Amino acid sequence: MPIGSIIPKVLRSCRSAADEELLQIWDLWDHAVGKAISENARPAAFKGKLLLVNATSSTWIQQLQFLKKDMIKKVNKALGKNLVEEIKFKIGPL
Repeated sequence: MPIGSIIPKVLRSCRSAADEELLQIWDLWDHAVGKAISENARPAAFKGKLLLVNATSSTWIQQLQFLKKDMIKKVNKALGKNLVEEIKFKIGPL
């Protein structure tokens, strides 16, 4: 079973109702950011309005830094609200 399908369920049991909307990020990520990005970067966690995203390599992190503002706009548009104000990238498992 992919971890991406388990994480939202676990987080729902641990997070407050106010964070419930942010859990949609795992469901809409692929559509919001596009195939190329979603194959190399995935949401890992969030803290308040900061979204932590794992990337496959430092090269991808550098590229994502250039795309960060656009990604924030696309994710917020897909969520229907401005819930993400910042994204931080790190190398990690997808």
